[in-house]
Amino acid sequence: MNGGPEPISAAARAALERELVDLRAERATVAATLSSGEQVGDMADQADELQRASELDRLDTRIAGIDGRLREADVAKAPPTDTVGVGSTVTVRFADATEATVQIGEVAEALDRTLVTADSPLGRALLGHRAGETITYDTPGGRTTALVLSLGGEGDRS
Repeated sequence: MNGGPEPISAAARAALERELVDLRAERATVAATLSSGEQVGDMADQADELQRASELDRLDTRIAGIDGRLREADVAKAPPTDTVGVGSTVTVRFADATEATVQIGEVAEALDRTLVTADSPLGRALLGHRAGETITYDTPGGRTTALVLSLGGEGDRS
């Protein structure tokens, strides 16, 4: 994106906060199953203990990543209104003359067809562009273009 603190949409923040609650609960459960440092039984017990310790490391890494992303979003300014950024709502006209209004987000919501993640081909192509500009991006069918018709900030979805 732009290398500085990136804003985050309200939907992405809520999704990350829900994931954080779930991860912390899972971490507490896994941590409670680890032994207190005494020698564990046979090799199978030791392997199981090692697997739980690895899972704890994975959870700690993801929790730290989400915490860092939320802190970064706290210091970032609001989504831009003159150029496409994370949180922007963008109306585009595709090469086949169809139009769509999408929101650039960080976290894909399975049921939200209007959300385009910032790291998708369309999302990456849109970032930093203004209304009236033509973008080019790759699709499974090949390279294509779209015209940015208009953009707004978070919450301007049609």
